[in-house]
Amino acid sequence: QVQLVESGGGLVQAGGSLRLSCTASGRTFPGSATGWFRQGPGKEREFVAAISWSTGSTVYTDSVKGRFTMSRDNSKNTVYLQMNSLKPDDTAVYYCAAKTSPFTSIIMVSAYSYWGQGTQVTVSS
Repeated sequence: QVQLVESGGGLVQAGGSLRLSCTASGRTFPGSATGWFRQGPGKEREFVAAISWSTGSTVYTDSVKGRFTMSRDNSKNTVYLQMNSLKPDDTAVYYCAAKTSPFTSIIMVSAYSYWGQGTQVTVSS
């Protein structure tokens, strides 16, 4: 059974940066893509970014375009989310997940079967 483990969260001031990491233990990342989602206080879990394992192409939600960059390191079985120019609205628990449903949109929570435990990101104003 694969486990996804996130790290890199923390407390940062607005305008600052953090880099999140997600490593798959036990095997390579399952599925066709890996995504980052976030869930803020009192909010539903929402899509942030995803990367395709076959093409390396990335997709981002509009609110993070130009500020966040997702990448992968196949040799380390790890994906990253570089977050720059952070805003208080970015405060949330960030989760990485593996997309295993081939016919569901990459931005949908339901497309992902494997989830990490989450890492807290807090941006102070």
